[in-house]
Amino acid sequence: MVHLVYCDNAGKKGERVLDKILSGEKTMVIRSASGRKIPHSRVFAGETLYFMEKGSMEVSAKAIVTSVQNYVKLSEDEINQVFYDNESKLALTQKQKDRWHKKCICLVEFGGVERIEPSLPFDRQSNMDDWLIIEKIEDVLAGTSIPYNYNKSKL
Repeated sequence: MVHLVYCDNAGKKGERVLDKILSGEKTMVIRSASGRKIPHSRVFAGETLYFMEKGSMEVSAKAIVTSVQNYVKLSEDEINQVFYDNESKLALTQKQKDRWHKKCICLVEFGGVERIEPSLPFDRQSNMDDWLIIEKIEDVLAGTSIPYNYNKSKL
């Protein structure tokens, strides 16, 4: 499987998630919720992550998953410890820490980041979430996309 990860584009240039990934400052992404949610327990070492900024309509980078940490039913202290232990890899702002401060956490570490030039044209569909699990990247690209469904994303 491959994964398409939407990156938050809030903030100034150089502070955006994709900027931090491309510069090497950020080597881990986080997804969390009050209960298990994609990609929790559905992403594995060796798989490919594709990155795009929300609203850009372009897939502009890729990397290989090197490790994954999945947590459930964390206490407040445990959440804080997970953040502390991975702070240098996550490179989160306080606002992002507040957003991802939830009981179920999936941390995905990656390496071998490559900018994709030219960027790949993304075909947005109305039912897509901020993390997609797909067979191949062409399934969500303009001109080769197929209707997206969540069959491969069920927990």
